[in-house]
Amino acid sequence: MRSAKDFFRPLAVGAPAPVREVPFRPSRMIHFFDPGNEKMAAKIPALVPQVDVALGNLEDAVPADRKEAARSGLVRIARATDFGATQLWTRVNSLDSPWALDDLLTLVTEIGDKLDVIMVPKVEGAQDIHYVDRLLAQLEAKAGVTRPILVHAILETATGVAAVEEIAGASPRMQGISLGPADLAASRRMKTTRVGGGHPGYLVRADPDGDRPRATYQQDLWHYTIARMVDACAAHGILPYYGPFGDIQDVTACEDQFRNAFLLGCVGAWSLHPVQIGIARRVFSPAPQDVAWARRVIDAMGDGTGAVMIDGKMQDDATYKQCQVVAELADALAARDPELAEAYAAALKEAQR
Repeated sequence: MRSAKDFFRPLAVGAPAPVREVPFRPSRMIHFFDPGNEKMAAKIPALVPQVDVALGNLEDAVPADRKEAARSGLVRIARATDFGATQLWTRVNSLDSPWALDDLLTLVTEIGDKLDVIMVPKVEGAQDIHYVDRLLAQLEAKAGVTRPILVHAILETATGVAAVEEIAGASPRMQGISLGPADLAASRRMKTTRVGGGHPGYLVRADPDGDRPRATYQQDLWHYTIARMVDACAAHGILPYYGPFGDIQDVTACEDQFRNAFLLGCVGAWSLHPVQIGIARRVFSPAPQDVAWARRVIDAMGDGTGAVMIDGKMQDDATYKQCQVVAELADALAARDPELAEAYAAALKEAQR
């Protein structure tokens, strides 16, 4: 058993010191792109200012005969692009594939200074994170990378969900966890072929009322898993994310699913198409009126103790903490998004009249 003191020592001589707290940077949308697709690669400079995270995907959706092209394409894009405040992530191939090792060897040594986070698919336990953790430390030392590259795990198997707490706490590198609904559905033998979202067959029905039609209400297939993932992340100081929503054309259901995840505690979601970027930006940014209300409560509560009445509603230390979550998120997002900053300021001004 490792000593707690060892937890924050580099795992390789010359590697950067592990982080002690995951830095919170806006990541409302993790936008996936295929770095081996030349047309898509050409759009990256224009895409970067629109997203919080640009992720070069090397795993699913990249055919086996294009894996090396995608990897080398990501190296070229990283070297040629000024990402500014936008984060650069990558999703490497799964650890049981023949490409994962070369993904890590190439990316860390070639563009380790540009990569913020490496997303690891199909994580099933702490052992997967420990392997990546040690290897990254060795490669960072070899390449002279001065800051640790963080790790993000995807929950895509029943085994992974069962071990989500140990995954969340497996390494100081852990940045966050995403839900991978499609692979998880297959692993669980769920009877849905949808990528995320609800299912019309998963419902509850109102009780009989004479001959009147009985109303039905569609339920959320992913509520339990998201809630468990959020708890594990919160307990270990890392960030939870909803994953992909596969029906690109159903923007209404996509927004609903993203909002459910946001209300449960997720900080962002994957965007697979440009149309989902705006949805994620809107959903994972607190509404201006909510931010204005939070600031009113914080101002009225002073040091956060006791209780006050505002507009006929009681506010105490618990609601004060809830409001701090909203206000701190708004501050972080406003620092990156001038339009959002203006909307927040206008709403607060209106609320103070």
